Amino acid sequence: MISNYFKIAWRHLINNRLYSLINLAGLTIGLTGCLLIGIYIGHEWDYDKFHENSDRITRVTWEYSFDGTVEETALTGTRVGPEFSRKFPEVESFVRLLKNASVVSYESQQFEENNFLYADSTFFKIFSFPLLKGNAENVLSDPNSMVITRSMATKYFGEQDPVGKTLKVGGKKEYVITGIADNVPDNSQIKFDFIVPFSCLNAAKYEKWSEANYITFLLMKEAGSLESLQSKITNYMQRISEEEMKLEGSNYFTYHIQLMEDVHLYGKFEGFEPNSSFTYIWILGAVAFLILLIACVNYTNLSIAQASGRSTEVGMRKAMGAERKNIFFQFISEAFNLTLIALILSLVSFVLLLPFFNQLAGKQLDASVVFEPTTFGLLIVLSFIVALLAGAYPALILSQGKLIKVLKNGFSFTGSPILRNSLIVFQFVITIFLIIATVAILQQLNYIQNRDLGYSKEQVLVLPVDSQIRRNYDAIKAQFENIEGVKAIAGAYEKPTHVGWSDAFVKLENNKSISVNAMPVDEKIVETLDFQIIAGEDFTPYDITMADPITHGDNILYTFILNESAAQALGWTPEEAIGKKVSKGREGIVRAVVKDFHFRSLHEPISPLIIFMDKRLINYMFIKLDETNIPSTLASIEDIWKERVPHRPFDYQFLDENYKALYKAEQSIAGVFTTFSGVAILLACLGLFALTAFSMVRRSKEIGIRKIMGATVPKILAMVSKDFILLVTVSIFIAIPISLFAVNKWLENFTYRITVEWWVIALACVATLVIAITTVCIQGLKTALQNPVKNLKTE
Repeated sequence: MISNYFKIAWRHLINNRLYSLINLAGLTIGLTGCLLIGIYIGHEWDYDKFHENSDRITRVTWEYSFDGTVEETALTGTRVGPEFSRKFPEVESFVRLLKNASVVSYESQQFEENNFLYADSTFFKIFSFPLLKGNAENVLSDPNSMVITRSMATKYFGEQDPVGKTLKVGGKKEYVITGIADNVPDNSQIKFDFIVPFSCLNAAKYEKWSEANYITFLLMKEAGSLESLQSKITNYMQRISEEEMKLEGSNYFTYHIQLMEDVHLYGKFEGFEPNSSFTYIWILGAVAFLILLIACVNYTNLSIAQASGRSTEVGMRKAMGAERKNIFFQFISEAFNLTLIALILSLVSFVLLLPFFNQLAGKQLDASVVFEPTTFGLLIVLSFIVALLAGAYPALILSQGKLIKVLKNGFSFTGSPILRNSLIVFQFVITIFLIIATVAILQQLNYIQNRDLGYSKEQVLVLPVDSQIRRNYDAIKAQFENIEGVKAIAGAYEKPTHVGWSDAFVKLENNKSISVNAMPVDEKIVETLDFQIIAGEDFTPYDITMADPITHGDNILYTFILNESAAQALGWTPEEAIGKKVSKGREGIVRAVVKDFHFRSLHEPISPLIIFMDKRLINYMFIKLDETNIPSTLASIEDIWKERVPHRPFDYQFLDENYKALYKAEQSIAGVFTTFSGVAILLACLGLFALTAFSMVRRSKEIGIRKIMGATVPKILAMVSKDFILLVTVSIFIAIPISLFAVNKWLENFTYRITVEWWVIALACVATLVIAITTVCIQGLKTALQNPVKNLKTE
């Protein structure tokens, strides 16, 4: 009996190729979209949860306040981990991490490696990164030990066993490889290729609350003790603030902890990479649900639209003794047949499209995840649910007719049109919402990319500066300046895309202290990055002389350039600030005030910043290039680099690339959202086609009579379009407030953002009207041009 159902269902699908192909395409696209979005959501949701102790590992963040200015960061000093493990019994262990770019060499090979990590010896005991060789208990116990990943072992040593071999770091320090770790999963916020002991750093010799350059993780003894530990940390740091640091009034110094597995989606501060957001997961989940729901609605509508043509079949079955349940299972089997084929096609499509999806999303998702028993089982259950959702309602409708009525009149769906109209409105609301959301997201990303940041990031080459380069910094810089195509050169401690150095800054006339970000630079920074001076003047030759650290810094007299926010925080206008005495550990004067520029992500407001000269602290060189012949200029720079800096490969970046990296999560989500919004809109168009087909089937005889009575084709098209235009209008009133609420909620994540303009809403409404009218007119024209005798001959 069951096999007979499926045989007949298969024959029906073959005999109705057009509708079958439309249904098959819709279900295949829907399931493929759900698979791709689902694996992406699963990847984000499982971030850092692969660690065995993920429910006990917490990240420490730092919060402090000076004179009412509150600052927060994910960085800590070296004292936090050791102190908390000594003072709080809830803390079992700790690990401090520092990630830097380093030059690694072996024999004649030399590479600039960005994933070079310093970590305490507890690293592999706290985190569950598998060791292919080496013992987690002691693999980092020796100060000269090093652990590398499997991919780095292949890169440097090929098929040889690297354990026991030596790698040179920074051209001088040698480390012996004591272990090999498996490659780090893509859904880990801690990504590394090399790990050496934290004890190698000079900072490890001292325990300091300040000088926050490190990320600290704590391993709690028991899961669920976070709130208790947080309360103890707050009370302890209050006492430290008062007794040890002598902070008074509104000034304080404290730490917060957050479960590591919550950082990626719920963390306020990024660590080693930009965080994502649970909001994005919710948005993509909603898009996946809409795609699948639209596919199911389309199947339902097309099945009902075909019902009138199957009255004879159903009537004959009932006359031969078929019960309602037999008719129901016959038609539901068609849905299962189609869904099974769609599932197979969607799996093939998923495997073929995954590389392109990975490129779009900026991920390294593995197709094998879908074929794991649990995931594949869930996929089968999802397909079963889809078949029921898509086929149940048509099967009920087609099986419930009375025998005499079916044989006499066929199927007639003249009941309440509420469901039918609701489905139409649902399709239009989705279309309008997705168009508005897509345009708004693209506008915001375009705004981010093209906003005036207050400095120049185009054609600015970024090169690393280490201790050996600093010894010959001026000479190397002078050679670069003589290259045709080089417009200006400057150096700084950090890139202007993210200035993380925080410090206290004092107004000496009344000892008012504020918290600022600090940017050590050389004398050409204003010229190279095009900072706009609004009061005072650039660094002078006198400032350069006074900042020359010929006696290890003892003779340095700082001159400062403030941004507008710093001057305002100190109670000065830009003009009033010039020449005022200030202090940052050493006394100095304000030389100039520059227009505020964005030195962090647009998610954050511009805060006070000071710029001062100190060439001892320069880590990056910025070379502004003439855009006319960049390849030739780069070749000349490379030649000098190889001559003057033989210990480092010529590994460079452009500043605008660093800026784009700040919005990696947004760009990834925008690409995925835009693509699948287009897919959802395409499916909605198929749905409109289905609903129009349903309407034309119902009204074919009416249209035939109107043609016989003299109605022209334009009048008929106007008649059949009228109801759809009314439904589009209803959809517009529903979709606009929903869309504006959702889009504005997303935009709240940005301190600097666009305003959704009226033309975006108008565009969405007009586009939806055009889609609806075009779809209706195509199907209506087909019916209106038919011979009316053909539509009326069965009456």
